[in-house]
Amino acid sequence: MRAPLKEYEAVQEAAMKFVKSVAEGNSKYARELFIDEAVLFGYLDNKLEHGSIEQFYHNVDTVPGGDHFKARVDVIALEETLAVVRVLEEGWGNRIDFTDYLLLLKMNDEWKCVAKAYNQNSNTIQR
Repeated sequence: MRAPLKEYEAVQEAAMKFVKSVAEGNSKYARELFIDEAVLFGYLDNKLEHGSIEQFYHNVDTVPGGDHFKARVDVIALEETLAVVRVLEEGWGNRIDFTDYLLLLKMNDEWKCVAKAYNQNSNTIQR
């Protein structure tokens, strides 16, 4: 059975904390979304990033989204306590395009992110 639309909206609203942090270059909002134990996996300019979500916070806090930053949030899957969200980013730091996948769990009636994996579009890799 499909979840009600209000649940999709709640997941999208949670994921927008991620987008707002990236756009503003301030991890404050993302810190509300991710649990302390959340993990990060992906390649940034061909270098593997993995481990604590703290690396993501560092990236966000040191590189502003950019003048032309744009993002789109898609709720890919939603079950009772599990959601998969795709975030398409263009122009992070006025240079990089990403596709992010966020894994969210509903914890204490609130959607929280437990993992982020991403792909940097190959035409934006700095060599």
